Amino acid sequence: MTAMAQITSLRLPESWRSFRQRFLRGLMYGGNVDRAAKARARVGLAIVAFAAVYFIIAVRLVMFAMVADGHTAHRVVTGDAIATARPDILDRNGEVLATDVRVPSLYGEPRRLIDVDEAVELLTADLPDLDANELRERLSSKRGFVWLKRDLTPEQQREIYRQGLPGIGFLNENKRDYPNGPEVSHLIGHVNIDNQGIAGMEKWLDGHGLAALHMAGLATDRLQNPVELAVDLRVQHALRDELVTARAKFKALAAAGIVLDVRTGEVVAMVSEPDYDPNNPREALDPTRINRLTTGVFEMGSTFKAFTIAMALDSGKVTLKSTFDARVPLRFGKFDIHDFHAQHRVLTVPEIFTYSSNIGAARAALAVGVDAHKAFLKKMGQLDRLRTELPESAEPIVPKRWGELNTITIAFGHGLSVAPLQAVMGVAALMNGGILIPPTFLKRTEAEASALGKRVIKPETSEMMRYLMRLNVEKGTAEKAEVKGYYVGGKTGTADKVINGHYSKAKVMTDFMAVLPADQPRYVLLVMLDDPQAIPETHGFTTSGWNAVPVGGAVVARIAPLLGIEPRLNLPDADHLILASLKESR
Repeated sequence: MTAMAQITSLRLPESWRSFRQRFLRGLMYGGNVDRAAKARARVGLAIVAFAAVYFIIAVRLVMFAMVADGHTAHRVVTGDAIATARPDILDRNGEVLATDVRVPSLYGEPRRLIDVDEAVELLTADLPDLDANELRERLSSKRGFVWLKRDLTPEQQREIYRQGLPGIGFLNENKRDYPNGPEVSHLIGHVNIDNQGIAGMEKWLDGHGLAALHMAGLATDRLQNPVELAVDLRVQHALRDELVTARAKFKALAAAGIVLDVRTGEVVAMVSEPDYDPNNPREALDPTRINRLTTGVFEMGSTFKAFTIAMALDSGKVTLKSTFDARVPLRFGKFDIHDFHAQHRVLTVPEIFTYSSNIGAARAALAVGVDAHKAFLKKMGQLDRLRTELPESAEPIVPKRWGELNTITIAFGHGLSVAPLQAVMGVAALMNGGILIPPTFLKRTEAEASALGKRVIKPETSEMMRYLMRLNVEKGTAEKAEVKGYYVGGKTGTADKVINGHYSKAKVMTDFMAVLPADQPRYVLLVMLDDPQAIPETHGFTTSGWNAVPVGGAVVARIAPLLGIEPRLNLPDADHLILASLKESR
């Protein structure tokens, strides 16, 4: 409206405006019409219209439900199957660990077949692994749609296509592919024929929304972002390579290892060997191929002395200068506790650690008390099932009645079985300043880890434990783990295996828990060997210092550069670096 028109409208008399309103109302509604009645009629018409629309939709749904499923199947198979699409899984550097590929699958529509016998003969000729009797039974059924074979090769698809069989078709499906084979099998897990996760991180994905998206028909490729894990494929490869070599060298039943970031709780590498190829998930059914690090529970041997000594130091009842009598075996009832590296003298706390004295560890635990011992291990997460993203987790085997004898044996790593990953979690807390951080297989920042962590020991206790770990590599049972430039610390462990309810003297589980660098911890490494055998270079010994420890050293030498740890040469020994720093801080 122009300015002149606005001025003119303002000048119109009131009577003219009233006449114009009556004229427009007459054109819209007519004369002598009850406007309220007309409004009700319009509302009724709208209701009838909506009811008609919903009635048509209901009728169509009934028709779809009653129509021959052969027609429905025909519609479905004209497109691709998108309901089973899964997101890519990547390592922390963006390397693909799992992805979807499109593969053809063979289906049949029995109601459209002309000659069942001919179809069976031609299909079994192209696909000899098909059972002819089962195939004939399927194609003779009254069903409108049947699967005949999933995951065909392009060559098989071409040969069947050339047959020109009516009622036989192909459906493009998503198939999970694992380009690294067994490298990360226990961590990634695998899927079933319908691309549904049934183990590892694949199962975790389904439990966290992916299955719901499938059911809603929304799990299309374009709607899914890749899932980034904490694992570093380079470190994983190096760890696995060393463990496979060690298992063969020492003729061990199995080998396993973990690399954990002590600041974030991220699992950077996890290997349990023998493993399996997730592209052939049937291998996972072999009971020897279980994930020993989360599904298995074991007595961890003398690596548990790290918890015992940390508890004693943190209680304030014991210091690094405290001494315990190890001159003779510790007798409890009808049991005698011996030292493997017996010194037959009074030992200081550092000597108990470096000589791995069972007697000294037991006496230190008794000095703190049974109740305090149990409470400390619970606080360290060793008495409850560890929950991570991996669905497979085992419950620790804890004594039903915890008395003095239990405290004595658990003090040096017998009588309590835990999942190795939870033991690594606890040792990481001893190294990182005293904060227990739940482990994760997903990427996590230090800030996120800090929000989840809880203090379990004093910072000065952690400093003393780092000193003892480094001292043990310098002149204790872990000397073979020394790698120049990386200031490795560690604790050995050898546990007699339980066979038929009794401890065997001939079969052992050896492990080695390492920290690097010991003065500024960034990672904890666990190496485990199940029933390693003596070889000439071990001089008949099967204890950890002769097998798990040198393997740990070889792993450190390979992974430290990959983890960005720069070598530092000519560093002072533990007494002059870590212990001196501890005294200065006090």
